[in-house]
Amino acid sequence: MAPEAPASDALLGPAEIRELAAVLGVRPTKQRGQNFVIDANTVRRIVRTAGVRPDDVVVEIGPGLGSLTLALLEVADRVTAVEIDDTLAGALPATIAARLPARADRFALVHSDALRVTELPGPAPTALVANLPYNVAVPVLLHMLEHFPSIERTLIMVQAEVADRLAAVPGNKVYGVPSVKANWYADVKRAGAIGRNVFWPAPNVDSGLVSLVRRAEPVKTTASRTEVFAVVDAAFAQRRKTLRAALAGWAGSAPAAEAALVAAGVSPQARGESLTVEEFARIAESKGAGA
Repeated sequence: MAPEAPASDALLGPAEIRELAAVLGVRPTKQRGQNFVIDANTVRRIVRTAGVRPDDVVVEIGPGLGSLTLALLEVADRVTAVEIDDTLAGALPATIAARLPARADRFALVHSDALRVTELPGPAPTALVANLPYNVAVPVLLHMLEHFPSIERTLIMVQAEVADRLAAVPGNKVYGVPSVKANWYADVKRAGAIGRNVFWPAPNVDSGLVSLVRRAEPVKTTASRTEVFAVVDAAFAQRRKTLRAALAGWAGSAPAAEAALVAAGVSPQARGESLTVEEFARIAESKGAGA
């Protein structure tokens, strides 16, 4: 059943954000990469771009003061927010109850570090929507995709540079470990840009939206995710080296690396930035070929 129409004044604006922060004694910290969204139109745009539906169970990482949380609750069936900050975690349920009381029973809070969360209360999440601090964005994203295979769609707001890396394709100069690992789970693309003035405090970098739609079929390989990711890590640890040289430690020697590459149909002279996730998987499968 679709949720009832929300009150038009439920979302937080600049004045409400600052007032709430003052009451709580909250000052955004650089250590946790906290930049609170203060623009209601931006959070509505994020929810719309994420394609959140009335039957979705959304997990949000780092809800902060609740700007995006409220916008998600207006549309989704349920929202579970994961917050590490003691003060913010303590205050969020009251904010939800005060501003969107008719939906408060559809909200759950997990007070934890997202990198330690391996289960969530209630139904399995179908979507992940979050404003992620740049310093933990990639680890948190990959952790959530690994541990919650029910997440079909993801939309994250991250530093523009991180967004570019996640959405990069082979051959792009910023294509690297985040690009390949994200693509293991999902089809990834840039989904828009976000200006600096919608945040408090305003960051000194631009932000971008990244959309991830989980692959309908996993990468076809007999190698495990751990084995494939080990090849990826080794290939990009020394970007300027050929794969024959870069994978020597992983394979045990340069000749063994060459044998694995040849068996996988990959040129030993190629570099990691030119390979697809499927090619990395083939290399992981062929380790030991010719031994």
